[in-house]
Amino acid sequence: MKPKTLSQIIKESFPSLSPGQKKVAEFINDHKDEGALLTAFQLGRKVGVSETTVIRLAYALGFSGYSEMQEVVRKDWLGQKQLADEGYPSATVESDEENLFNQVIDKERSVLQQLLQQNNTEDIWKAVDQFIQADRVYIGGFGSSYAAGFWLYYALKQLRENVFISSPTGFLPEDICELNKDSVVMIFSFPRYRRETLKLANFAKKQEAHIVAMTNRQLSPIGQLSDITLTTEEDLNSGHHSIASVVSLLEVIIEGIHSRDRERISLRQQKLELFYADQELFLE
Repeated sequence: MKPKTLSQIIKESFPSLSPGQKKVAEFINDHKDEGALLTAFQLGRKVGVSETTVIRLAYALGFSGYSEMQEVVRKDWLGQKQLADEGYPSATVESDEENLFNQVIDKERSVLQQLLQQNNTEDIWKAVDQFIQADRVYIGGFGSSYAAGFWLYYALKQLRENVFISSPTGFLPEDICELNKDSVVMIFSFPRYRRETLKLANFAKKQEAHIVAMTNRQLSPIGQLSDITLTTEEDLNSGHHSIASVVSLLEVIIEGIHSRDRERISLRQQKLELFYADQELFLE
């Protein structure tokens, strides 16, 4: 099993941390370059808490002390720095019309290279199993995130029944009132974060449904509420949001569903093909 990233460790413990510890955890998660170098005293002063609070955070996250936590921070930072150095063009390269498209592709390549490093494979398989076993799947995507939500909605409808989706602007209580402990709610949320995502997540929690989030970082607003958080651009300051990374991660999930639910998928697709032929939906 692949070791958890620092972001995943922080996310799991975040609800139980004190307010001061949360401030330190968020700072370390967002500024690993400084967290890798500062002493506990310096870090506490930087964030506005005591040195003791910083040390207690290390214990709360399951480390033997501040030194062990800082070593993990340092490894995460160096790994991200290496990816950035390999994936991004040098700042000295002239940004003109000839290399503009190459820069875009280089950025996307860097994002995609990081995907499986920042996501725990076990979490991906948990999400796959939940999509297979759920009595119903509700997909929430608002604003620009709706595009990713609809992609998953269309793909899942080919594989199973009882798949529903929000509108780009919100959701209807009538559509989600039957969610229960056997249901899965998949929520997409990327900057700028929409309030509807938290409303949907809180309603789903009241209904005891499982929440799977796809977002840009573990400690995004929806990331803190979800049962499983899959991230697309954790700690990668690309200056833009990559739809390619979202679709690639969704492709991984869909492939996982195919591999573990072949028989049911085959029966459903046979029924669909008969319907498509009867309705003459396609040219070929």
